[in-house]
Amino acid sequence: MAFKDMYALATEGSRWTVPQNFDACFNWDYDDGRAAMVGLYAKGKEMQWDAATRIDWSQELGEDNPEGMPEESLPIHMAGCYLKMSDKEKARVRAHFQAWQLSQFMQGEQGALICAAKIVTQVPDADSKFYAATQTIDEARHVEAYKRLLSKFKIAYPMTKPLQELIDQTLRDSRWDMTYLGMQVVIEGLALAAFGQIRDNAQNQLCAQVNAYVMQDESRHVAFGRLALRDYYPHLTQKERDEREQFLLEASHLMRDRFDAVELWQNLDLPIEECATAMYESGFMEKFRNSLFTRIVPIVKDIGLWGDYIRKGYEDMGVIEYAKADVQKLQDEDESIAQQFDARRRDIQRVIDRAAQAAE
Repeated sequence: MAFKDMYALATEGSRWTVPQNFDACFNWDYDDGRAAMVGLYAKGKEMQWDAATRIDWSQELGEDNPEGMPEESLPIHMAGCYLKMSDKEKARVRAHFQAWQLSQFMQGEQGALICAAKIVTQVPDADSKFYAATQTIDEARHVEAYKRLLSKFKIAYPMTKPLQELIDQTLRDSRWDMTYLGMQVVIEGLALAAFGQIRDNAQNQLCAQVNAYVMQDESRHVAFGRLALRDYYPHLTQKERDEREQFLLEASHLMRDRFDAVELWQNLDLPIEECATAMYESGFMEKFRNSLFTRIVPIVKDIGLWGDYIRKGYEDMGVIEYAKADVQKLQDEDESIAQQFDARRRDIQRVIDRAAQAAE
């Protein structure tokens, strides 16, 4: 089946074009650059992997619950419209919700791919260009992995309007650091929170594995944004920092309030208001929002955009306490969990190999 035939909703044409207006920057200084950035570039090269071989794609999805997620992970699981459904109808809703979510991962990763390529072109520092080049191939690999996974669902959804709005704003801005802010801080923070839900809760090992490996890369991308922006923002004027804080706060509200999956419920012919309300009030979604700000708020503080405006904004949102989160610890955990999946696969392969030898 061609991928375009998997879309449950019509897309607006086969392409989306975002006008660009920025300078391509060459750098004639080929010295090694910042030690931390050079180290990150070395790690980016070392940690490359092939989605076709690192993941065992012979694994199948569950029939009634493809990812094997707990029932409470479906935001409408306590809504009246859902409780009245037959088991077959509930299975269809689960499959579509999970495919809708994975579709946003895949669509967002293409946005990250384009943003990373823009950073390579635009950022002035050669060491940042080198690392961003490794991120570009990382993002291409993520698109490939999610496309393969969605092909097992045989269902896909277009990019949501809120995600498209944020990516559009990030790409249109001609300032190189705004691409970092929009992608490396906000969108990657959102992605890590969403991927983590599946990695940590899915009983289907294929789905958990894909998200664990993608998270291993994404946590490195966030570290890249932190390094680049932490060095840059002390040189800006207060007015320029205020503009960045305003963007971050607006993006944070967008991420928190507008992922209501209206197009999904509409496609399934479910009551939109009831489902959107259930999604916002869902305990699982509350955990997701908490995880989202655990990934974003401490980074905003770390890069030096921590003026009165954004602190008050985060206080009003009730997320200021996440500034205390240990970002490095989260990154180390992402790395460790991915390695555990590799170890489990090696153990399984050893058992298979021994059984094959015994049968000879």
